Amino acid sequence: MCIVMLVCMTESTADILALGRIVGRPADARAIEGGLRADTFGSALSPLFNGFMCSAFAQNIGLVAMTKVRSRFVVATGGGILILLGLCPKAASVIALVPLPVLGGAGIVLFGSVAASGIQTLAGAAMERGENALIVAASVGIGLIPIAAPDFYHAFPEDLLVVLDPGISTGCVTAVLLNLAFNHLGAKRAAPAPDPVPVH
Repeated sequence: MCIVMLVCMTESTADILALGRIVGRPADARAIEGGLRADTFGSALSPLFNGFMCSAFAQNIGLVAMTKVRSRFVVATGGGILILLGLCPKAASVIALVPLPVLGGAGIVLFGSVAASGIQTLAGAAMERGENALIVAASVGIGLIPIAAPDFYHAFPEDLLVVLDPGISTGCVTAVLLNLAFNHLGAKRAAPAPDPVPVH
């Protein structure tokens, strides 16, 4: 469960950064902390309603980029509509009337805008540094393993397959571990010693 929560929080962090860039208000450490606290609080309440942990949806970031609607009141109204649809199956059945080609076309645009936002985020990640390029390459490559070779992890224990089978979780864990190794732990070891203070 901790691994799943780590993946969800990593996704939420990326979504917060992307949304800040889209709305012209870059997210700082305080905004990220607030977003992660909200996710954690929602995840703590979710089991009381027989739900799952909270996770940000990148599709919504694409929707904001596409419609240019940035009002929090619109978001709150959308949440109220979703609650209504959850409590009233008859109202929810109206969604089934939307033709599949319409949903498919909207999905292509939404996921395409999510991919474009991700590329923009990577463009600002100092990719000229070899370790950052290695982190991206290894994370994407390991994340694609379950798609390219679905039986690659079949010999692992069942408990590990929960984390290894979804490519997003393996890629996320790889990115976090490599980032810690190269940009935090490795950076501390490689930091030059301070100049000695002259004694008069």
